[in-house]
Amino acid sequence: MSTQLTALALLTGLVTGALFRFLNVPIPAPPELPGIMGIIGIYLGYRVVERAGVGVDLLEVLGL
Repeated sequence: MSTQLTALALLTGLVTGALFRFLNVPIPAPPELPGIMGIIGIYLGYRVVERAGVGVDLLEVLGL
């Protein structure tokens, strides 16, 4: 993983969050700890399945 890419992603998130706050628009992410833990769980589940090497190409199954 590139440190530069990670820094750019963080900067993009900071700018986007600041813009949302400046415009008084609610952020499209859960503001409570349980919601944040849910997002972390989704990420970890994705990585576990990826590491296990299992999966189905849904677009291929649907013929798209």
